[in-house]
Amino acid sequence: MRKVYLDRTELIGAINVNIEDTEVILAGTTIFPMSAHDKNEEYQKFASDYDIQFIFDDDIPHLEFFTVPHVDIMAKDSKGGFIGTVYQQCDLESDAPICYINRDLECLIISENAEDFLSNIGTWQDNLKPYDKITVYRSKAEAETELEFIDLSV
Repeated sequence: MRKVYLDRTELIGAINVNIEDTEVILAGTTIFPMSAHDKNEEYQKFASDYDIQFIFDDDIPHLEFFTVPHVDIMAKDSKGGFIGTVYQQCDLESDAPICYINRDLECLIISENAEDFLSNIGTWQDNLKPYDKITVYRSKAEAETELEFIDLSV
């Protein structure tokens, strides 16, 4: 079966693409910021106790990588790494795997889902394991040299 890729960073809202005998895979890296109005002591505790700095809309980092499949970033750490959910938008009640992309663009799995992540929050850095289900590229242009993308501008 042929595989084609759809850049999630270019999409606003939902889209359904159906191509006969073709698997469409969402790709790209997005950020899921929370409202700065939601900042509170609990989020500060995550930052100071666990080195998990959730991303708020008043301080959105610039990402210099592109993932296949799609990863939605929700937090960063002091080492220049990012934490996000694989395949879907961040939701701490979903069953999506939680991954970590370090400053060297290596992808590691933190946990199989948000519930497991939160129950082991104090040791998340000790539980990192290589994760070969995500490829991290330096840019979309680099990914396009290896993969076929759907052009939505048509």
